[in-house]
Amino acid sequence: MTTSKRQRWIGRIMSGLVILFMLFDGITKLLRLSSVVEGTVEMGFSEHHVVIIGLLGLFSIILYALPQTSVLGAILLTGYLGGAIASHIRLDNPLFSHILSPFYFAVLAWGGIYFTNEKVRHLLSFQRSKPTVEKNGLDHVKID
Repeated sequence: MTTSKRQRWIGRIMSGLVILFMLFDGITKLLRLSSVVEGTVEMGFSEHHVVIIGLLGLFSIILYALPQTSVLGAILLTGYLGGAIASHIRLDNPLFSHILSPFYFAVLAWGGIYFTNEKVRHLLSFQRSKPTVEKNGLDHVKID
């Protein structure tokens, strides 16, 4: 199950979109732009939470952008985006434009890793491999 050039580029593009969006989101929160602060306050957060939320998003996306920590970054990013989904649900915001948009980015993030990381692709494989039994003095089961 090797990664082709095409798969790597698809993964890079998917990941790049997520990285660019999250960098924009985090930086605008750190800069405390008035529209971002207003939007965050409308979601029920205090004004002083904006920078903390921005830092958490940036920390997650930096880990995601580094190949050595991309899976950990994707896990943290998924939690971050899950919080956004929960906030939108709590406010009864529209489904496709507000509630599901963080879900779309989570799918892009994991899709990016899926196409670039062989181990993740094997872990998330939809094919079931059958265990094989090897006899070499010790009885054990090896999963291919």
